[in-house]
Amino acid sequence: MEITSFRTPGLGDQTYLLTHEGKGVLVDPQRDIDRFLRAAADRDVELRFVLETHLHNDYVSGGEQAALRTGAELVLPAAAAPAYRHTPAFHLEEIGGEDGLVIRPIHTPGHTPEHTSYLVLIDGEPTAVFSGGSLLVASAGRPDLLGTARARTLARLQHGSLRRLAALPPQVELLPTHGEGSFCTASGAGRYTSTIGDEISTNPLLAIDDADRLADELLAAPMPIPAFYAYMGPANTLGVPPMPAIEVPELAVADVPGDAHVVDIRPRKAQAEGFLPGSVGIEEGTDFGSWAGWLLPYGSPLVLVAEPGQDVAEAVTQLAQIGIDSVRGVVRDLGSDLGSDVGSDVGTAATGRFELVDLAAFVALTERPDAQVLDVRMPNERAAARLEGAVERFLPDLVAEGVPAELDRDRPVLVACGSGRRASIAATLLAREGYRAVVLDRAGVPDVVAAKAARHAA
Repeated sequence: MEITSFRTPGLGDQTYLLTHEGKGVLVDPQRDIDRFLRAAADRDVELRFVLETHLHNDYVSGGEQAALRTGAELVLPAAAAPAYRHTPAFHLEEIGGEDGLVIRPIHTPGHTPEHTSYLVLIDGEPTAVFSGGSLLVASAGRPDLLGTARARTLARLQHGSLRRLAALPPQVELLPTHGEGSFCTASGAGRYTSTIGDEISTNPLLAIDDADRLADELLAAPMPIPAFYAYMGPANTLGVPPMPAIEVPELAVADVPGDAHVVDIRPRKAQAEGFLPGSVGIEEGTDFGSWAGWLLPYGSPLVLVAEPGQDVAEAVTQLAQIGIDSVRGVVRDLGSDLGSDVGSDVGTAATGRFELVDLAAFVALTERPDAQVLDVRMPNERAAARLEGAVERFLPDLVAEGVPAELDRDRPVLVACGSGRRASIAATLLAREGYRAVVLDRAGVPDVVAAKAARHAA
C-alpha cells in the first residue's frame, strides 16, 4: 500500500491517493482533479473509489467529476444525501474487499452531522484512517460552521467521534483532510499527518473525558468564518461542474467590464507604486483565493491585474477551488492608465497608492503625537499581542462594517498585521474610501510591540 498526499496550502487541506495492487482510492479531492488523475496514471493505477468524508464547508469538491471521468465509485456519508449519483456509506458497512483492500466507514459526526471517517484494512489489518474533519493532528474539526444554533450539539457529538477514533489500534496512520492553515480546525493544527498512538499521547482534546467540557473548549474562542464558506456546502450538495478554463483573455484597461471588480495580484511593492483606483490589491500567494472569496461579492465578475509573465493560471485555479468561475480577463500592462476611470464600479476617488515602510520607520511614525494606527489582525492574534492605542478591525470587517469612524482621512493611517500581507490589502481598501495608508512591511504587530518596549527601556 502507498498513500500520496496533495497539499492545498491556501486552504489548509489535503487530498489523498491510496494505491494497492493496481487499484486506487481518492479521498476528499479538490476541484482541480487533473493533478490527482495524473498521479494515478503515473502509477498505472485504476481508480476504484472516490471517498468524501463530508460535505465540505471550505472548498467545492472534485469528487463527482473525478468519478465521472474515471468510472470510479463515488462514496459519500449516508446522511449527506447529495443530489447526484453516489454510493451511501453506512456506519461499519464495509466497502471493497478486492485484493485484500477493505474500506470501513465510521460515522464520526461533529464537524458536520453526516461526517464519516474511513478505516483502511489491508488483509484484515487496520492500517490507516482518513479522518477528514474529525480527529486532526493536535486538534479537531470545528463544530460551529453550520451556525451557532447547532454548534454545541455538534461539539458534544465530536467528543464521541474523537473517542471512537482514539479506540483504533495505536499504529494506525491518521490522515486528516484539514490541517495547518485551515479555518475548519478548532485550534491551530500542527503537522499534517500522525498516528492514533501519537494523538493519544499528545492531542489535548483527547484528554477531555466529558462531552460538555469538550464543547466548552471547542467553542471558547472560535475562529472567524470566511464569507465564502456559506456557498460551499450548498454547492457540494447540489453538484459541482467541471473546472473552468484557467486561461483568460488579456484586456486593456478600457475594456474592463463596468460591473467587474478589479483584483490586483501583483507584488505589494508594485501595488504601492500605483494601482488602478478602486481595485482591491491581493498579491498572489498560496491564500490568494481565500482572501478574494472572503473580501469580494461571491460570484461577481472579476478582472485581474498582473505583471507581465506573472502566473495568472494559479490565481484562476485558486478561485475555481472555491467555486468562483467569473474571471473575465487580465490586465497585464497598466502603463499610463493609472488614475483613469475604469468601469462603473471602480471609480476615481482613491489615491491609487500607498507607502511601504520597514519596522524601524513604522515604530518611529507610531510615536508621533498625531499617529493613528490600524491593526487588521484576527481577534485571537490581538489577544496574544496588543498594540496600545491602535484601532482594531479585522481585515474582512473593513468590507463588512466599513472603515472605523475613529480614523481621520486627513492624516496617514499606519496599517499593520502579522507580516504586511493583510495590511497591504487593507491599504487598497482604505484608498477606495480616500485614506492614505502607510503599511508595515515584512514585520507585524508583535515586532512593533517588542521594538517599542526595547526603545523605551533603552
